[in-house]
Parts: sequence; structure tokens; C-alpha cells
Amino acid sequence: MLNLKSLVFQDRPRHKLLVNGKTSLTTSELLSIILRTGSQKANALQLAQSILTQYDNNLNKLSLAEPEELMSLSGIGESKALSIIATLELSRRKLMSEREETKTISTSRDAYNILLPEFLDLPHEEFKILLLNRANKVTHIKDISKGGIAGTVVDRRLIFKHAIHCLSSGIILSHNHPSGNLKPSQEDIRITKEISEAGKTMGIKILDHLIITNQSYYSFADEGLL
Repeated sequence: MLNLKSLVFQDRPRHKLLVNGKTSLTTSELLSIILRTGSQKANALQLAQSILTQYDNNLNKLSLAEPEELMSLSGIGESKALSIIATLELSRRKLMSEREETKTISTSRDAYNILLPEFLDLPHEEFKILLLNRANKVTHIKDISKGGIAGTVVDRRLIFKHAIHCLSSGIILSHNHPSGNLKPSQEDIRITKEISEAGKTMGIKILDHLIITNQSYYSFADEGLL
């Protein structure tokens, strides 16, 4: 059973947050506040540290966990598992809200910031497009295809169908690499060239193609491949 000393100890992150602010807390201290209580064998902070260790101290990996997976960990019941998942989902939605505030594309980084929430933590590849008007403002984000871990099929006709229907002047192509590898494959390069050539014929410019990972991105335009 936890003694009085342990109970006081697990309240320290809350006190630290109130006195010094949220940025003063470590990741394990923030997670301990979400957990609220510990278990019979560990206080909340120790339990938080144990969870993070299970996921290599990587919040991206933790955000991929399903409730059943978290509940299989010692000291984690349904309430704690759902609290962790809900908190990380709120974080993802915060990114989506920030995206709404930056709708005009001036750089590849602008496009990445808008697209990242769409791809964040996906375990499989997806292909999406940003549709832009003449002022480079994003008007739509369209899903083109979903695939497996290693790739997805891209239908060029569907890309231009969306662009024509939305009266778009420009398109930014994007897909994710769940592996975290940013290097474009030969197939990525071939598809980009084909779509770009088709766009010239139709008067719709392919402005960029981004390969997205949770941590960073690769821009075909920045690398001189468009």
C-alpha cells in the first residue's frame, strides 16, 4: 500500500505546475497528472515513468497504442488508458486547429504544417492533395488513396477530377512514410513527374510533393525535382 510520503510525493507535479508553470514539468510529470493516481506498487510519477519507458520515451509511439494494449501494462486500468488516449488525441486536434489559422501557402513548411495532422501517427500510407486557388490559399484537402505499410496506389484521374471540380489553380501532392524514412522512392519520383506533366497539359500546376513523417518532411520542389 502507498504510505503518506508516497501520496505527498505524487502530488508534487501538481504543485510544481501551479507554482512554476506547465513548461517546468518533465514529460513523466505531465503524464502523472493525467494518471491522477498510482497503483498498489507505484505512485503516479513512477507509473508514468514506467509507461514512457515501455514506449521508448516517445509520445508518437504512445499515441499509437490501443486501449487494450495500455490496459495490459501493470497498474493501468480502463480509466487511465482512456485518459492517456484522450489527452493525446486532444493534442492532435490542437495541431488541426492551428492548421486552420494558416491557410495561405508560401513555403513547403506551411504545407507541412497544414498536412501533418492529417497523417499524424498513421500506421499505413495514404495519399492526399491540397487544392489551392490563384492566391495560394488552401480551399480543400482531398483523400486520394489508402494503402499498406509499404505503399499506396495513386489514381491520377481522381486527382484532376477533384482539382477541376474545385476550380483549383494549383495542387500540392502529399503522402506519408510510416517508416520515418524521408527518401523518395523511384516510384515516388516517377509518379510525381507523370502527374506534373499531366497538370501542364490541363493548366493546373503541381506546386510540390511532400513526403510526410511525424518528425519532418521532404519537399520535391525544395530539392529541385519539380
